[in-house]
Amino acid sequence: MKSTRLLFHIHYLSSPTTKYFYQLDSIQSRCLLHTCLPLMNKDMAKMDSIEEHPHMRIVARAIIQHKQPENYMMHHEIYSKKELNDIKITHKRFESWHDRVAYGAVRTLRFVFDVFTGYMHPSLPSKSDFKNEVQHSHKTMTEHQWLRRFIFLETVAGVPGMVGGMSRHMKSLRTMRRDYGWIHTLLSEAENERMHLLTFLQLRQPGWFFRGIVLIGQGAFFNAFFLTYILSPRICHRFVGFLEEEAVITYTRCIEDLDAGKLPAWSALSAPSIAKNYWKLPENAMMRDVLLAIRADEATHREVNHKLADVGPDAPNPFVIEARRTEDPSA
Repeated sequence: MKSTRLLFHIHYLSSPTTKYFYQLDSIQSRCLLHTCLPLMNKDMAKMDSIEEHPHMRIVARAIIQHKQPENYMMHHEIYSKKELNDIKITHKRFESWHDRVAYGAVRTLRFVFDVFTGYMHPSLPSKSDFKNEVQHSHKTMTEHQWLRRFIFLETVAGVPGMVGGMSRHMKSLRTMRRDYGWIHTLLSEAENERMHLLTFLQLRQPGWFFRGIVLIGQGAFFNAFFLTYILSPRICHRFVGFLEEEAVITYTRCIEDLDAGKLPAWSALSAPSIAKNYWKLPENAMMRDVLLAIRADEATHREVNHKLADVGPDAPNPFVIEARRTEDPSA
């Protein structure tokens, strides 16, 4: 087999994905940067040589059919209607000093975030009044204000999974040991949060000032979280668990406002196409369905990170083990 003969020019590498797939006359049957696979042969229609590479099978078939791949995303949850409506607001009790440190950091970050987005909410109520206060103790916000809040929230929420996955990847390399399933879970979480952001960007494009604040905030948060993750992964995962608790509260409040008729512009707003494709929503899905799906994602991240904090950084990924037991009960 000859070498791959990939002759990419700079403008090919910088062009959007959708544009790339319509440049087939120039790129012909060469596949993106996978230089060692037999699929680089011109006779790609056979497809036999790439059956063992699921992702490349999707890409190769899309190229043959002159269209963009239908789905190249990492694993993420697709929820039933019952699962979407059964999401509850929860709060994990403190079990160690790690938990108190993590929660204090979340409350500090939440305060800064609330001030920046122009929205204040009371401190955590007692257990008996938790749900009632969540439902009735916030001021009404407009659709524009909610979008500003969501977009800023998701630019922060996408950082921990990437930092955790990167840190464990580098640790696996330098220690020459397996990671036992954490990396993929954390990276898929980061991608999931990024998809939340891309969904909201279909509804609003922030201005230069907002983007500048995000740039500064991301730089500070990324480095702080990275250094903390090196020192104590347990604190970081507990921090994310508490942060996702706050995210569930935020989306629950928004859904309640929408149901109460306080967000009229969203009452008849169809779900963005990117959301329909990502969460497999029906064609008649509305903005409320998108908010329900995103809230369910945040609840999933909440449980995942609290569980990872419970088992500790040296244990195998408990969700990989549970998935295997589900597939093979005898395991």
